[in-house]
Amino acid sequence: MFDLIDLLLHIDIYLETLFSQIGNWIYVVLFFIVFSETGFVVTPFLPGDSLLFTVGALSSRQLLCPLSSLIILSIAATVGNTVNYHVGKFVGPKVFSKENSFFFNKKHLYTTAQFYERHGAKTIIIARFLPILRTFAPFVAGIGRMRYLKFQIYNIVSSILWSGSLIATGYFFGNLPFVKKNFSMFILGIIIVSVMPSIWKAISIKRSKLK
Repeated sequence: MFDLIDLLLHIDIYLETLFSQIGNWIYVVLFFIVFSETGFVVTPFLPGDSLLFTVGALSSRQLLCPLSSLIILSIAATVGNTVNYHVGKFVGPKVFSKENSFFFNKKHLYTTAQFYERHGAKTIIIARFLPILRTFAPFVAGIGRMRYLKFQIYNIVSSILWSGSLIATGYFFGNLPFVKKNFSMFILGIIIVSVMPSIWKAISIKRSKLK
């Protein structure tokens, strides 16, 4: 059980080994991970940016097809956001009365709601590149009952931009000698850099409340 959890949480590191064991079934696993990270408000901890970067790095070595990866993972991200939107729309404001749980942190919900107040529908695109916020953005859009067509336009565009940019970055830079030699540290760096904007945004919001 713990091996499975470790695999899911660090699949970006184990991806090449997993591919050697299951072959093209890896696309199903990748779809599930990206769909879950964007589709379920309780799973923002799953790898996203680092996973896509690793997919790009493996694609440049012809282990994965970059075009297939882009299409499959863009669809996964789009479907994930769509599910999250409908869950938010169905659950509604009742979630704001819930206390924090092991999986659900209400602070992330408030942070995303305030992000919407500042950036509007563009939040769907901006949040794609901000871990945690990208999981809560479609959920809050559903709660706010954003017009569905408008949501889907931003959703599809953001999915392609997010998947495409990170896969391309991994494709062109993931196999540089320095990166390959320090791949685990490089992946950790991507995770830290990805999370920092979300942390900074939360700190800024908290400071503004104290003024």
